[in-house]
Amino acid sequence: MSNHDRPGPGHHHPHDSVQPDWEELGPDLERGAELYTPLYEQAAAWLRAAATGAAGPGTGGVRRVLDIGSGPGVVSCLLARAFPEAEVVAVDATEALLERARDRAGRLALGDRVHTQLAEVPAGLDALGGADLIWSSRALHHVGDQRAAVAALAGHLRPGGLLAIVEGGLAPRFLPRDPGIGRPGLQSRLDAAGEEWFTEMRAALPDAADETEDWPAFLADAGLRAPCTRSFLLDLPAPLSADARAHLVATLTRAREMYGDRLDEDDRGTLARLTDPEDAAGLIRRPDAFFLSAQTVHTARAQ
Repeated sequence: MSNHDRPGPGHHHPHDSVQPDWEELGPDLERGAELYTPLYEQAAAWLRAAATGAAGPGTGGVRRVLDIGSGPGVVSCLLARAFPEAEVVAVDATEALLERARDRAGRLALGDRVHTQLAEVPAGLDALGGADLIWSSRALHHVGDQRAAVAALAGHLRPGGLLAIVEGGLAPRFLPRDPGIGRPGLQSRLDAAGEEWFTEMRAALPDAADETEDWPAFLADAGLRAPCTRSFLLDLPAPLSADARAHLVATLTRAREMYGDRLDEDDRGTLARLTDPEDAAGLIRRPDAFFLSAQTVHTARAQ
């Protein structure tokens, strides 16, 4: 399972049920993950500190890291730098994205430690072997039985190893409440439409389990101990970089395709203007576009 996510700002991997063209989408997936680099670096430093604690193996003891749902390997390479003694395995179900991960690792002189594995989650986990740290960002919510998926990952932890699941957080914000075009409150309506789409997507997954999404409870049920949760903030004030603007346009365009029919005609018109590179009110040109998002990491440790 690739690290796909809801097709909206800050969620940099659209769900695979729409048969995306990964060759076409790969560059924006990588650009979106790069946008989140400051947040991921904070999370990696936090995990590194946890690994050096008395209960953990220590950074020198973190010899193998699995990045489950790695996408184009941006976080895989960050983890390789955070844990310089470790082999990092980028695991994804899409070969085109793993090729980008290999290319990225080569460019960063990490090709000797960052490897790739083509595998689905959870069906393809058996061949992965054990790890001292397992990271999975926004991949497990695309598995019908999330509790079972957490347990499957936990089964690959070595003694004292750490499982880190990125799920939840806050929906991103990137415009004023009243952007000067259309009705105020567009982002709240986008959030609602995206949640409806996401709920239907989950209900249609094989073996979908209708239960409370309590990730710390899932970790505890998997036999792990010392659960901990922390959220990390990405705060990119206006004016945004060209890459950040391009990513916003791409993800909003994807949102229009995925659930634009859930919005009224006025909001669809506003989205069309926001994604139009020639419109002065579009995200490419407007000076007030910003990016504010939070992502939550849940961790627990093997016995």
